[in-house]
Amino acid sequence: MTIIYEIVTFESRRESLIILRKMMTTKELIRIATDITEENISQAEKWMHKLSENQLNWRPNPGIWSVAEILAHLNSYSKYYHPVFKSKIDGTRFRNAKDEFVSSPLGRSAWKSMKLGRLKNVKRKFKAPKSQNPTVVPSLITGNEAEEFVKNQRELLDIFALAQTVNMRKVKIPISISKIVRLKLGDALLFVVYHNERHMQQLSNLKKSPNFPRK
Repeated sequence: MTIIYEIVTFESRRESLIILRKMMTTKELIRIATDITEENISQAEKWMHKLSENQLNWRPNPGIWSVAEILAHLNSYSKYYHPVFKSKIDGTRFRNAKDEFVSSPLGRSAWKSMKLGRLKNVKRKFKAPKSQNPTVVPSLITGNEAEEFVKNQRELLDIFALAQTVNMRKVKIPISISKIVRLKLGDALLFVVYHNERHMQQLSNLKKSPNFPRK
């Protein structure tokens, strides 16, 4: 089988990682997920907790989420996926970790659709599920979005450690919009991580807007 390589550049860390599109080592998968998550934590701790209420709730126009709404959306994903990750890892009988991870066609399509382009651009746009859309469900906004986000990202790092103790090809994770559709654990982790990175870039773009409030 011909092996196809893809260069993934993490500009924040100034390094390039080569991963296999159809196959990667589990260590590489966890490394990629960890790098992105640690960068999320770093960015959140640098400026998110310093934002005023005005900055958190500002929108450039009615059709774009505010900082608070973006974080509330990400936190709603964590609220679903993190307990499922831990439950499935804890309850699996597939305790033998494998050195290599092979994505399923569905899994690869799912996380690849979330992944940013090389220029940190969004390649495909999606509508958020109504239950995880803070403009549809205002109660998703608690007032502690930044703190909760950092807490969730740190929890995700712990989940990565647990994931390495099981067979990430055999443990299956039901997705949030359909309990019938399940992804391999490795694919589901990449999906969540790339989804987080996608919206962190959205936050960064929002903050760079010329009309973003100064305080």
